[in-house]
Amino acid sequence: MKLAILGGGGVRMPAFVRAVLTSRPGTFDQISLFEPDDARRDTICRLAAELATALGHPGVVQVTGDATEAFTGADYVFSAIRVGGDRGRVIDEEVALRRGIVGQETTGPGGCAMALRTIPVVLSYCELLSRCAPDAVLINFTNPAGLITQAICAQGLVSAVGVCDTPGGTVSRMSDFLGADDYEVAGSYAGLNHLGWVCSLRADGRERIGELLDRFEELQHFDHRFAGFDPAVVRRVGAIPAEYVYYFYDPARYVREVARAGTSRGQDVLALNSELLAGIGSAFADGDVQAAWSAYDTLMGVRRDTYMRTDTDGDNGQGRARTQRAAAGATAIDSARIGGYEGLALRVIDGLSGRATGEVIVNLPGGAALGLDAGDVVELPARVEPAGLTPLPAAELPRSARALVEQVKDYERGIVEAAMSGDAGLAAVALSEHPLVPGISAARELIDEYCERHGRHLAYLR
Repeated sequence: MKLAILGGGGVRMPAFVRAVLTSRPGTFDQISLFEPDDARRDTICRLAAELATALGHPGVVQVTGDATEAFTGADYVFSAIRVGGDRGRVIDEEVALRRGIVGQETTGPGGCAMALRTIPVVLSYCELLSRCAPDAVLINFTNPAGLITQAICAQGLVSAVGVCDTPGGTVSRMSDFLGADDYEVAGSYAGLNHLGWVCSLRADGRERIGELLDRFEELQHFDHRFAGFDPAVVRRVGAIPAEYVYYFYDPARYVREVARAGTSRGQDVLALNSELLAGIGSAFADGDVQAAWSAYDTLMGVRRDTYMRTDTDGDNGQGRARTQRAAAGATAIDSARIGGYEGLALRVIDGLSGRATGEVIVNLPGGAALGLDAGDVVELPARVEPAGLTPLPAAELPRSARALVEQVKDYERGIVEAAMSGDAGLAAVALSEHPLVPGISAARELIDEYCERHGRHLAYLR
């Protein structure tokens, strides 16, 4: 089998390649890395290729700047591109934050801008993929993952599924908090990407969601992903929200904490990724793949450890994270540790290829389960097997959660339509429907400034 990985500004290729080769050796005869940027081919892609050699699989990984070469003969394509790079994310956040509006890369105005500049690029890749490998399955991790998957499915040229490790991670950490064996836990999750709730969690044969709500303060201390929520709000809703719901439940706190930190998450990630690329380049100047991996793994670890800290704590926490990572040292190249998003993508491939069927939480058309249009992409548990992905019965969302999902899905439909038609006016109308945007005047101002600052990436909007 052949796996193609689209980079295009992301930094996840080495981790994904290592995950494939350490956990599924021999599954793929060829892994083709597509990266249009020369500098990233010489750093990120080179590291991924040399990891393969270090793991005893020389020649399995090929690097190319030609998408046709990457796609031809592919069975699976993993997409994690970032159109406009990290600087684009900084713009997305700044434009919103200057107006006192949530500036986050996957939701609200920031998610809108990211989607508008990403959808045309992703759809052009899908058109090419449909010609080069019409039977390939596209596994989309490109953010905003649900919205991008909605656009891919609306185009209808390739088979696609959206993946995000947030739901699975939420259920897993709740299970850990309860001290339950993962094999005896069944979590019922439903919503949209980055807007979902765990409505039921059965562990050891008993329903435990009531206990989790009662002990929510303890759960917050146990895992930072729950720290941003007001316990009274969560109890009133009656379900445990995934971490990104924070931006909907307490937008004023988010804006206040970012102002206190003096930097946005996008600015933090830009600096970390610049340091990461420089560290890889320096290590390779000395010809040392182990040093290159160490620089990469350590800084990716710091990035994970500081996730959402700026947004909830007013401090990115990098000092502490760097000290802890330096003390722990880098993960060995051949370690069996697999990250959340790589593990989820590989479970999808396992099921579709017949290696191991199972259940996953993914983004796929199944809106009817949540009272939406049948073709709407939602985030739900699904059975994955060679015949494809089949949504499982959805949890019944609380009334307030249902209302949020319906409003945000209407916004998503409008943004996909605007991107596919190139209609800037429609983009503004759709953005005005988002619950984090205070009306049409603000939405038009936001779209106008995004078009100006993103230049060629949004020049197609008229």
